[in-house]
Amino acid sequence: MKDYIEERVLELAHYIIDTNSTVRSAAKKFRVSKSTVHKDVTERLLEINAALASEVKEVLENNKAERHLRGGMATREKYRSAKEK
Repeated sequence: MKDYIEERVLELAHYIIDTNSTVRSAAKKFRVSKSTVHKDVTERLLEINAALASEVKEVLENNKAERHLRGGMATREKYRSAKEK
């Protein structure tokens, strides 16, 4: 694996853990695709640091469990702001 990819993988992992970030927000922050972030933190990170990979997995599983709640809040805000106009 090339050095810059390994560096990106570790930066992504630490960012996701530190901020409880979603794959989408991490992708936006690092200016890469969601697919790249997902591959980095699920496949490549396992080869580099398995312990860190398990921490990231916990965060991502928690985000997945809360996904429906965030979607509901976004919909509520959408209609609230449309009502104000």
